[in-house]
Amino acid sequence: MPLSKRIIPCLDVDNGRVVKGIKFRGVKDAGDPVELAKKYSDQGADELVFLDITASKQDREIMKSMVRKVASVIDIPFTVGGGIKTLSDAREILLNGADKVSINTATVKNPELVTDLMKIFGRQCVVVAIDVKRNYDVDEKHTVMHGPDKDFYFEVMIYGGSKGTGIDAIQWAKRVEELGAGEILLTSIDADGTKNGYDIELTNTICSNVRIPVIASGGCGSSDHMVEAFKKTDVDAVLAASIFHYDKLTLDKVKRYLADKGIKTRL
Repeated sequence: MPLSKRIIPCLDVDNGRVVKGIKFRGVKDAGDPVELAKKYSDQGADELVFLDITASKQDREIMKSMVRKVASVIDIPFTVGGGIKTLSDAREILLNGADKVSINTATVKNPELVTDLMKIFGRQCVVVAIDVKRNYDVDEKHTVMHGPDKDFYFEVMIYGGSKGTGIDAIQWAKRVEELGAGEILLTSIDADGTKNGYDIELTNTICSNVRIPVIASGGCGSSDHMVEAFKKTDVDAVLAASIFHYDKLTLDKVKRYLADKGIKTRL
């Protein structure tokens, strides 16, 4: 029996408001995190992801009071990320109502954090977020991908997509799995906010190189984009933001549509 695919709305939070941008830039307001969280939970979201998108860049802690308020109005698994650097940061977030923590920048700077978190809180609690951008400055240490015009590699980006690392995303995904990640939240910066669909090439490449669940993120503009991601890759879940925030689609309608296309979700 195939496992149900998950549909996960995402709240990108900046200064206490949900925001949405394009390719991680030009953000605009999308609403109140608590109101949106409750709406999505009521509509049948499988999980909710809350990312404090400027915490790492501003070198500050995540807004715990906001995490607590969101957790109080939902009854679905809740992943929180942004600015988590230490075990005590993660513990605080979990104590304030999160079920899982998502780490990105801190993992690149201190890979052992993944193993430490896994040992204390369990693999199921540890989500490693990997933000990826195509980089055409390839050398022999990278996994070369062949583009129509030029070869490239998938580069890991940190600090909310603002800083390159030179790290190959395929190699990094394998490494975080070995370190103890329970899941990968994979975001294509090239596709983010474009509403042109998920980056199928990136998603497929990462899914075929790891055994842990992968959540595809970045670029969803319609239910058909979700269908495409599930049919063309082995992704376990898809994440979407703007299509839900601006009431373009509701989660219950999306799930019925996916069911009609032969994709099993929790209805």
